[in-house]
Amino acid sequence: MADASGIKEHMDVIGADGVHVGTVDRVEGDRIKLTKNDSGEGHHRGHHHFIPLGLVAEVEGDAVRLSANADVAVSLEEEADHKAV
Repeated sequence: MADASGIKEHMDVIGADGVHVGTVDRVEGDRIKLTKNDSGEGHHRGHHHFIPLGLVAEVEGDAVRLSANADVAVSLEEEADHKAV
């Protein structure tokens, strides 16, 4: 896992395949919280998702690069509790 201290708000999160996964809202514990704009469609829309920091391969410029392809990273996302603020 890369050093999470370099991860900042509004950085792009990119899969190992170069596909955009999301945009950083902030780091919370051992997860990256993505912005609601990257929440997907249907019942996923309108709330935050999280990517485990363990998937971060490197922080480069204004991008967080993952060790997994985008489709795998998205399948590992955790949804925020709808009641959480």
